[in-house]
Amino acid sequence: QVQLVESGGDLVQAGGSLRLSCAASGSLFTDNTMGWFRGQQRDLVAEISSTGNAVYADAMKDRFTISRDSARNTVYLQMNSLKPEDTAVYYCNLKQLNFAYWGQGTQVTVSS
Repeated sequence: QVQLVESGGDLVQAGGSLRLSCAASGSLFTDNTMGWFRGQQRDLVAEISSTGNAVYADAMKDRFTISRDSARNTVYLQMNSLKPEDTAVYYCNLKQLNFAYWGQGTQVTVSS
């Protein structure tokens, strides 16, 4: 099993920044992809492979940066220039082999 624990969600004013973190533990393989999704539909925000290849949703790629610390099995999402429409629950995701795991989510609220 894999456990994902997110942190960093908060209330922030428009134009502000937040950094989300997600720590993975359990039965982890070296080759995996970690990422962030948001909302009820769990729309992609960004993903990063174990080799560092990152993919972003178009709406976020100029404002958000995903990174990972493989030694700590942790993925980060630096969010800058936040907008009210970025308000959502952000979910951490890990994919390895043919399985996908989800965290419980962390609330990000951006006030106008």
